[in-house]
Amino acid sequence: MVQKAERVTGKRGKPVGNITRGTTNPNRMRRLDRWLVGPQAWRLRAAVDPLVVDLGYGASPATAVELFERLQAVRPDVRVCGIEIEPDRVRLAKELERPGLSFQLGGFEVPVPGKPVLVRAFNVLRQYEEGDVAAIWELVCSRLAPGGLFIDGTCDELGRRMSWVALGAGGPLSLSFSVRFASFELPSDIAERLPKALIHRNVPGERIHAFLQAMDQAWLEAAPMASFGKRQRWTAMCTALRDAGWPVQDGPVRWRLGELTVDWMAVAPGPDYRP
Repeated sequence: MVQKAERVTGKRGKPVGNITRGTTNPNRMRRLDRWLVGPQAWRLRAAVDPLVVDLGYGASPATAVELFERLQAVRPDVRVCGIEIEPDRVRLAKELERPGLSFQLGGFEVPVPGKPVLVRAFNVLRQYEEGDVAAIWELVCSRLAPGGLFIDGTCDELGRRMSWVALGAGGPLSLSFSVRFASFELPSDIAERLPKALIHRNVPGERIHAFLQAMDQAWLEAAPMASFGKRQRWTAMCTALRDAGWPVQDGPVRWRLGELTVDWMAVAPGPDYRP
């Protein structure tokens, strides 16, 4: 567990956080990156300083390089900095530096000049204690530029199932799911890839449990759409959830990609929520 004093301010000169396993694979973050260059692209376009941080990129810098290349389509002048707490990972990654792409040692204190408009930390906090999450969220969000976003997420080894919390300066905004249609039987299969703040909350009486159950129910009721494929069935599920009063965001364009985003207040830890 991160020591309380360190997770808020850190010891002088010492990165805030712990060394994690660092496992990763090329193209693992493609679903999240697609979301960043889709409905969230306006944040980067509007940024005075197009600075982006890939926090805890792991043993291989491949996903940080991919993030840089994908975001260049939105802002050719984007600057991506990959931050790792393990010195050898940084040393190896520096061989791939180029104009606009850099790597440096650090942790949740996000030791970069300026304030990033996007910070991505995937499969990092899941290796911490649930009690550490709130302080880490607060620390990272304090480093964001106005209108900036911190993404805390988790995915499987190949990026076929993933979920993430999007946070602004004021705290959590939404929870998103993105799945490959062939990777699940029921939508609630994504539960094993929930972010750390929610993964232990998938129990009766909690909001995330109620939402996952509602997803399953809407999925089963959309069974007549199965003959048209899972894409159409997923879209029907999302439509049914929205019509039932769940605060589902976006629309069919995103849903057809296997995405679903819901307001944070509908899934946040706490008493059961019903629309």
